[in-house]
This record gives sequence, structure tokens and C-alpha cells, in this order.
Amino acid sequence: MNILFTCGGTAGHINPAVALARMFRERDNANILFVGGDGGMATSLVPKEGYEIRTVTITNFRRSMNLAGIRHNLGTAVNLVRSDGQAKKILRDFQPDLVVGTGGYASYPVVKAAAKRGIPTAVHESNAVPGLTTKALSRVCDVVMVGFAESREHYADPSKVVVTGTPVRGDFFRYTRSEARRELGFDDDRPLLLSYWGSLGAERMNDYMTQFLLRERAEGTPFRHIHGAGRDHRSMWESFAAAGVEKGCLSGVEVREYIYDMPLVMAAADLVLCRSGASTVSELAAIAKPSVLVPSPNVTADHQTKNAKVLADVGGAVLLPEKECSGEKLYEIISDLLQSPEKRADMARRLSALAIPDANEKIYETLKGLLR
Repeated sequence: MNILFTCGGTAGHINPAVALARMFRERDNANILFVGGDGGMATSLVPKEGYEIRTVTITNFRRSMNLAGIRHNLGTAVNLVRSDGQAKKILRDFQPDLVVGTGGYASYPVVKAAAKRGIPTAVHESNAVPGLTTKALSRVCDVVMVGFAESREHYADPSKVVVTGTPVRGDFFRYTRSEARRELGFDDDRPLLLSYWGSLGAERMNDYMTQFLLRERAEGTPFRHIHGAGRDHRSMWESFAAAGVEKGCLSGVEVREYIYDMPLVMAAADLVLCRSGASTVSELAAIAKPSVLVPSPNVTADHQTKNAKVLADVGGAVLLPEKECSGEKLYEIISDLLQSPEKRADMARRLSALAIPDANEKIYETLKGLLR
């Protein structure tokens, strides 16, 4: 059995595909191939998970109609033609029995070409509101799988839409909080805050986190803190040095470039401060982890705010727009929640009622149905 997964753009598109690939490899001994965009994040993350990846040349369309935008869109039109030929060659070489897209521009030429060849096709949309790629592919693929029931109304043909939830890697269910804390070498009972701003980080939010961490130090670091700074991690330490704080002087605080052991760290965490990409929101709901969500304001159709509202509306998260943020405000909100185990326990209960814990299984059975 040959299964092709196509994804790209962000870890939120890649992680669900990796979770599904593991299931098919473990249960069916399937041959797996990934397809991503040239130079995209998938080309570094997917090989680390042990899967082969090939690429297509694809770029996005810009809404701005200035000269730079027009030139860019003309290049994208050329790339659409080029990627179509590349996708057809990949399909001829690999001969997939099933093609699954989980978002990102790279999904478009591959799923479209597979559908034209009569290969069973499916797309999964993790966001509450579908992106342009998913909406376009929903017209040609066999089934659309969505993370939230509210999403069905956004598709022209709801009959082909199945509410499955979003795949979450099994690693997120491997550890209890106490097991994870032991694994991380914690020797005290201070609660743990996990904060991060996505795979690449966010300069403005990291500036707020620098203020946050300096306030933390002034308060005697009352809680443990692991922060994923992304590509800004060096500039954060430069800011600390300018404030007279050297590495090793923040007891119980770690600033990392990227959190590669996310399932372990999230299991140990008592509270998470982060963006609200679809994959992150699904992980938080699946393991019932209370959070403070600051949606990115730089995404299409403000979809991160819509994702965050799903958790906030049931009382499982605090939704804080970026324009209302500051280091001090973040610290006050986080400190209050970390000093209130009853509040966090209530948030966790509300998340448990929302989660679709067997999302992986639902998606697996939906895809097996297409194969049958």
C-alpha cells in the first residue's frame, strides 16, 4: 500500500500528516511519501520523522495589487503550471493508492493531479475556517475532514464533509504530568509555564516575553518557565545581557530556539502561553491543557482568532488579542492562573468535554473507507 501525504507552510500542517503516517506505517506497513514545497519547513521536519519527502515549486497569491504584488502573482501563475508537471511525475513514480492533503500550498497541485487520475483523495482542514487551498480542493477531492463541527457551513457540499477532529501525535498522551517533570529533571513543586510563538517565533511577542522574564526574575522566579523563542532566541539573550542578566542567572527558566520535545514539555506544563494555530489548539484540547492564547494577527482571514474562540467560548482558554498585550499584562494573567489550581482544574474539565480524543482513529477509518 502506497500513501502520499502532502503538506507545507507551518508545523500545524505537517504534524497532523506525520501522526497519520505513523498510524498507516504501524498498522498497515504502508509505504509513505511526503510532498512539500521547495525550501519549506516540511523539508526539514519530515526527514527528522524518518520519512522521504519530494518537493514541488509553489508560491502563494498576494492580495495587494501594487507592482511587487503583481510581479509575485505572475510568478505564482508560472509556478502553478510548473508544479502541475512536477506533481504528475511524482504520482507516476510513486503510484499512490491514496493521496491526503493536510494544508499548505503544496497540497494543491498534488491533490488536484491525483483526483484527475482517479486516485482516492482526501483533505483535512484543522482550522475552524478553511483556507483557500482547502476550499479549492474540496470541489475535486473525495472527502473533506474537519477539526470542528462549526466548519461544515463553510463548504459548498457539506455532504462530503466529515467531522473527525484533528490528528494529535500519540507522543502527547505518553506522559503524565509527574512522569514528564521527572524526565525533565525537576526537583521542586513550582508550577511550569510553557510559552512559544510558533515554529519561527514572533519578534514583537518575544519583546514582551523579555519584559515578562525580567519581571519573573524580579519576583524571584516563582514558577518554572520554558520558552521557545524561535529564530529570535539570540536577540532575547542579548536583551537580557543588556539588562545585566547572564545565562544561568534565571533559575528554573529555559529559553530555547525550538522545543523539539514538545509532547514531553507540554505534559509537564501547568499552563501554556502560545499562538492559536489549528494543530496547537487541537493538542491543547486533546490533553486538556489550560492556556492563554494570543492569536497571530498576520494570518489569512484572522483564522487563529476563530480557532482560539473555540477553546475560549467553553472556558478552556483565555483569549488575548496581540494589540492588548504587554509584558506586564501577560505576567499578571499568567501569575494569577498559576496561583489558582482550582481555575486551571475547571479549565481542564471544560476542555475534556470539547475534545475528540479518538480523532486519529476517526481519520484512519475514514481514509481506510476510501481505500476499500
